Amino acid sequence: MTADIIIIGGGVIGSSIAFNLLQDGFKGRIVVMERDSSYQFASSALAMGGIRQQFMSAINIRMVQYSLNVIEQLHDCQFRQRGYLFLANESNWSRLQRRYEIQKSLDAECAWLSVTEIRELVPELHCDDLRGGLFGPKDGYVDPRATLRAFRGKAEQLGATYVSGEVRKLEPGSIYVIAAGAYSGAVAKALGIEVPITPVRQQLFRCELPRPWTYEFPVVIDPGGVHWRSSANNEIVIAKTNPDEPPGFRFGCDLESFHNDVLPALVNRLPEFRDLKLVFGWGGLYEMTPDHNGIIDRISDRLYIAAGFSGHGLMMSAATGKLTSELIQTGHFQTLDASVLSLGRFARGELINDEAML
Repeated sequence: MTADIIIIGGGVIGSSIAFNLLQDGFKGRIVVMERDSSYQFASSALAMGGIRQQFMSAINIRMVQYSLNVIEQLHDCQFRQRGYLFLANESNWSRLQRRYEIQKSLDAECAWLSVTEIRELVPELHCDDLRGGLFGPKDGYVDPRATLRAFRGKAEQLGATYVSGEVRKLEPGSIYVIAAGAYSGAVAKALGIEVPITPVRQQLFRCELPRPWTYEFPVVIDPGGVHWRSSANNEIVIAKTNPDEPPGFRFGCDLESFHNDVLPALVNRLPEFRDLKLVFGWGGLYEMTPDHNGIIDRISDRLYIAAGFSGHGLMMSAATGKLTSELIQTGHFQTLDASVLSLGRFARGELINDEAML
């Protein structure tokens, strides 16, 4: 196959890279290789869709702020700006207070809410143990598949070609970009490069609400880890990260986990959820790095990487595409300084400490 740039991975990040390269004036031929052309197992299609700028490092906040501006203009993403609400009780009060102060100092748009203000947002919430909450009013959620289609459509309109297949070696004359999400570690290894990206399953559950709800939920994160957002047709999407989830390419869901772990935590926070009807459950993949932060870097003259965003790739995809385009076309970052996201940081022991990535 002849192409000036071959992007390995046609999900939302690979598509954003193709779109940005062409929008930034690249005149050569761009081919996007996607092994799963139906996107049945694509992480960006199976994601929860949250968009938040509530992080504790400047690079992550800036990347989401840039991406948020782009997504707000792409109406096909179906962005719902309902906010992101982290609930605080005694167990996480001091941690969220510290996060609030650091986020404000880094220009993230967030506010500290009283319990009364939380009740105004989510009236049915059980608040007896709460002391407050951290809220991002500009945050919200997108439809993940619609967002993937939007970025791919933009890339194709500008001339990118999508091909079903895999890349097993670097052919002469082309520049390659690894943007294969949770598969990026395996792709890199096949090309002779060690990249510390590990697939880890995240389970999600879609449930029908017990009655017609009169408002859309923000993304609500309980101190115990269970979180949910509204969805279409009077439904919600629920997730609860399992810190003991073994690594590997697993896509199913555990109904036992939903009934024994997820649902009780939900009912404790919102009693009406006891009558939720489970509609569908699935597993998507997080692409985990050792410090849970992404990688955007030039590996060699002909090989680049943009992967490893550890569950936050969708919300950073617009910025990732822009930064990768700049790195390929100019040799350095221009919109934001993303040099801290280098692959070499792991070997140097310069891991990024951002507890809000967890």
